[in-house]
Amino acid sequence: MRLERVDASDARAVLRGLRGAVLGAGPAIALGGGGGGGGGGATAGGGVAPAALPAEVPAGTAVVVTTSGSTGYPKSVALSRSALTSSALATAARIGEGAWLLALPPGYIAGVQVLVRALVGGREPAILAGSFSAHAFAAAASAMASSEGGVPVPTYTSLVPAQLQTVLDAVDAGDADAARALGSFEAILVGGQTLAPALADRAAGAGARIVRTYGSSETAGGCVYDGVPLDGVGVRIAGGEVQLSGPTLADGYLGDPERTAAAFEVDGAGTSWYRTGDLGEWDGRRLRVTGRADNVIVSGGVNVSLDRVERAVRAVPGFEGAVVVAVPDERWGEASVVVCAGDAARHPDATARVRAAVEAALGKIARPRAVIAVDAVPMLASGKPDRVALRALAD
Repeated sequence: MRLERVDASDARAVLRGLRGAVLGAGPAIALGGGGGGGGGGATAGGGVAPAALPAEVPAGTAVVVTTSGSTGYPKSVALSRSALTSSALATAARIGEGAWLLALPPGYIAGVQVLVRALVGGREPAILAGSFSAHAFAAAASAMASSEGGVPVPTYTSLVPAQLQTVLDAVDAGDADAARALGSFEAILVGGQTLAPALADRAAGAGARIVRTYGSSETAGGCVYDGVPLDGVGVRIAGGEVQLSGPTLADGYLGDPERTAAAFEVDGAGTSWYRTGDLGEWDGRRLRVTGRADNVIVSGGVNVSLDRVERAVRAVPGFEGAVVVAVPDERWGEASVVVCAGDAARHPDATARVRAAVEAALGKIARPRAVIAVDAVPMLASGKPDRVALRALAD
């Protein structure tokens, strides 16, 4: 099958490409990710240019998503038409069918899946044009059709936490349009990174119906909703690592068989399992992700999970959007610092507050060394913190 590159910054072009790749006879499309961040959330734009990709891909391939993620290592994830549609149908079975608003970059898997869900559901998606803002979000939401033939149509959208925070800040500032927009959706999927409990509480207080999603490009987007896998998705814990199976799995990394073999493990029954690199707990019904296996430092000879430190910091008022990164330390070998935007981070007692909170939750050894106040936390276009940039900032 022919592979055709599509401008990932152009949502309409991505939609046209997906219409042929998912509903028609192709060609498959190659996307290089979304664009630069800013404005408190993800925005449409340029992004990671795909590496050298072949002109032809295996039959059944629909989309190749190339992204560097938060590590800076490019990977080209090959997703079949079957994986994308299986994910869309399972989502509809879980939360219902309706109209979708694209508020995410169309070149990342979460944005792709908003468009695929709309196509599979037989409805044209609404598209937020330009940079994300509370005003643009409210305008796009209000423009969505509320009924078809007199029958109400539920509406859905997908956001990353930074976008949700942008809208909630506007609501708190008295923006009635933003408040109406949040409450108008039957469900708002929130993924891409951990949703801080304080932010989730603010969203619930504003009347938003939030569904927390967990997944990645390798699983065709979110495949676990509020801890419960979508129909057909398997979960297991191996050596503490979360591993996923099912019809939504990618075919692997295009042109990288070694990395594919390392990330996708086939068991004795022939089932493929994706090794997420996340740590978690599974009780047979609900998954709880506890952090990244590779986001651990050794401080004074003690392993410290920076994900757990970050959760403790984000529970401190004013630090809901904080990010914790590792830094070298002459005395302890490694330590952590907190990077945060806002007045709380600039307060003279900021470091003392977060150190006390982390000590109470995790013990003295886990306390961050300092708080670094910034005008804005650098973000990837996917809405995730740019940890490569953050580490450079903290050094």
